[in-house]
Amino acid sequence: MTGALVILAAMIVVGALLYFTDVKYFRHHHAGEPEQREGTATAQESSETPCCGMHLVCEKTAPDLLSDEIVYYDDEELDRFSGRDPGSYSPAECEEFRDVLLTLLPEDVAGWARSITRREIELPPDIKEELLLLLSETRERAVNP
Repeated sequence: MTGALVILAAMIVVGALLYFTDVKYFRHHHAGEPEQREGTATAQESSETPCCGMHLVCEKTAPDLLSDEIVYYDDEELDRFSGRDPGSYSPAECEEFRDVLLTLLPEDVAGWARSITRREIELPPDIKEELLLLLSETRERAVNP
């Protein structure tokens, strides 16, 4: 019985330490920001602009995000794929997407993804995976320069 009480007391102490560490971390890293839990949007985010999912590198004030204007990245030839099923692309057509993606500057990848979405072009599955990988690398570079 005494052993169970010692284990319970140790768990309470460890839990309290973890709680206070989390509170201290949250206050230190989110000073001046409204408190928000992951997965919830503030009223400002939900009413003004759609969330791009890239909270760390999001350019919500960028003119191209706020307007409906389509920005081209020397990829006008991809407009012919608008409205097409991504499963119907030939290997050569997939390579066209890959060529454009791999020639983009790192800072243009997120803008190109928005441009493709606005133009209603569905990416081939393997190119979509490569795009997500590049976006995650961009996020990592923004967090850990």
